[in-house]
Amino acid sequence: MKRLTDHRSLVTGAASGIGRATVLRLLEEGAAVVAADVAAEGLASTYAEAQSRDLADRLATLTIDIGAEQSVVDGVASAITALGGLDSVVNAAGILRASHTEQTSLELWNLIINVNLTGTFLVVREALPALLANPRSTIVNFSSTSAAFAHPYMGAYAASKGGIQSFTHALALEFGGKGLRAVSVAPGSIKSGITDATPGYVPADADWALFAKLSPVLPTDLESGGAGMGDPSAVAGVIAMLVSEDGAFITGTEIRIDGGTHA
Repeated sequence: MKRLTDHRSLVTGAASGIGRATVLRLLEEGAAVVAADVAAEGLASTYAEAQSRDLADRLATLTIDIGAEQSVVDGVASAITALGGLDSVVNAAGILRASHTEQTSLELWNLIINVNLTGTFLVVREALPALLANPRSTIVNFSSTSAAFAHPYMGAYAASKGGIQSFTHALALEFGGKGLRAVSVAPGSIKSGITDATPGYVPADADWALFAKLSPVLPTDLESGGAGMGDPSAVAGVIAMLVSEDGAFITGTEIRIDGGTHA
């Protein structure tokens, strides 16, 4: 199905995991995509995967650090120029760190908030003029199941994702009358670079019983750290729907994609 022919999209966090899967899915559906990330080697792998599927003719890559304002200003402008405009932005970039809350330094708190929440804001701010030049456009921001359900040792991460969710609601109301839709996806139990690295971030003296509720009820062959995980393509498929006309009446909400982890 080619729902996205002539569609132009910027996807951050595109070097791995859900971001990479999203780039590939949008390309498969006919979109032209700029894949952005701070990890140049990962972007090269994303491009190579697109080449292997004969999709790279509509793909450009862009090294961008969403935690640095000037990098975002320059990067989004470059993406818009490369695409000749912009129909959707998918803000998949983000980081996760974990620690006991009473041991969390202000430096660590600010790092997580700056990359996840402020970085999302900066990309949106810079993309808005190009998005609003169209009668219909879409922003998909990445929240997390941690925004609404307890994830131990991840207070700063949860706060950043809750902020993204609230920010997305505000965008939907402010710009809905101009044809812009804003939606959050809230992945959980999805295999990615973040989930693979999570065990290394959790404190050494963590109470692992607190993670008992963080397993999907649907069967899966994938895992991270011994826990069952869904495939990133499950999220990519939802994003492709959201930025297409199939999502035309969806805005100001979040869609949880977690295999029933929080059913």
